[in-house]
Amino acid sequence: MRGLFITLEGPEGAGKTTNRAYLAEQLQAQGFVVALTREPGGTALAEQIREILLAPHDETMSVDTELLLMFAARAQHLAQVILPALAEGKIVICDRFTDATYAYQGGGRGLDCSRIALLEQFVQGDLRPDMTLLFDLPVEEGMARAVARGKLDRFEQEQQLFFENVRQSYLQRAQNDPQRFRLVNAQQTLADVQKSLDQYLLEIMERAREQ
Repeated sequence: MRGLFITLEGPEGAGKTTNRAYLAEQLQAQGFVVALTREPGGTALAEQIREILLAPHDETMSVDTELLLMFAARAQHLAQVILPALAEGKIVICDRFTDATYAYQGGGRGLDCSRIALLEQFVQGDLRPDMTLLFDLPVEEGMARAVARGKLDRFEQEQQLFFENVRQSYLQRAQNDPQRFRLVNAQQTLADVQKSLDQYLLEIMERAREQ
């Protein structure tokens, strides 16, 4: 029995990490086995790549280097964590995946998305998320939340236009693939966000039972 692959997407400050834990708790309470992970990262080696990607550097990182590092970490993550967990029938909940690459490197950096698609197919084959929850909120609010968390990473130090482009890229992808995406209003209170997630939890459980 193949497991279910659920990804959480959205900009800085959208509450993905907090709500990933909520989703896992609810699913585990119903007897499902859940694997929580994140990108970039998810394995010891991929986490080292994450550090390179997120840490500010004196040397400017080229957009191509950034893109290739993202997919290098993803290839390791897939081989070591995601694919084995799915093979064991687990529900994998991942904080960001390839949609983030389209949003940040495509929308934010302006990379041609056909180049991202080539790497996506090379690294992932036919694997795509079964469902993607997109946590959306205005850029100003998301960045205010990120600043309140403390020191900003290399991406969080980008200008507002970068994040506006990221947001629009996410929303466009959701519009283009309504079968996979579920939009979550992350501007609500945490309690209201989680209430809206409950309907998607029912869908996830139903689909997991059918696998």
